[in-house]
Amino acid sequence: MTQVICHRGYSGRYPENTLLAFRKAIETGADGIELDVHLTKDGKVVVIHDERVDRTTDGTGFVKDMTLRELQRLDASGGKSAPQRIPTLEEYFSLAVPAKLRTNIELKTGLFDYEGLEERVWDIVRAFHQEDRVIFSSFHAQSLLRMKSIAPEAPCGLLCSGQLADPCSTLRELGLQAFHPWFLRVTGSMVRRMRDSGLEVNPYTPNDPATLTWLLSLGVTSVITNYPGQAMALRRLLPGGTKA
Repeated sequence: MTQVICHRGYSGRYPENTLLAFRKAIETGADGIELDVHLTKDGKVVVIHDERVDRTTDGTGFVKDMTLRELQRLDASGGKSAPQRIPTLEEYFSLAVPAKLRTNIELKTGLFDYEGLEERVWDIVRAFHQEDRVIFSSFHAQSLLRMKSIAPEAPCGLLCSGQLADPCSTLRELGLQAFHPWFLRVTGSMVRRMRDSGLEVNPYTPNDPATLTWLLSLGVTSVITNYPGQAMALRRLLPGGTKA
């Protein structure tokens, strides 16, 4: 059964990558949460999508140039709720662990190749005993290869917005376990070949009902969506769409 993964939490209705969005995602009964991590100036792992805080908070500047204390003074609500803070990865896991969620951690190393990010993230995963409940993703293959060197057993997925001629071969050559394509790049033949090769297909970010229904019917491994409540409702309408 295709898993429903909440993109930056329940980001379609609540401020993305906040504890509020994560709590609301858990309330839907979805299978997991996708989030993004960066390193602060003082080496803390924080959950925020952009390299800059400008879009999602009332502050300005690069995450890498601010300490955790400085970042957590900012309001990340975007006017959608009461004030929200930028959470740490530890704060996220304090919510996620009791809910027994799968966590997709996107390593945001495309613009700044944060030294030591992978090691710090894996240390936190181990501290919360989540080794069997995480998958790492990135547009930056080198970051995934660093994670594999630290934790060979950790599943890793290559994010891709473009068209790969042969994603199966690319994943095999890199030693990765999953492909995270932009949802418009997914085809039935891709899904079948991936499945036959024991590889995951986790498209991002389908949000309209028709696209979600199509992807669910194809049997992708997961859909990473901003509207998990909608995806859960659609999945229940399909044969075998309820959890045993």
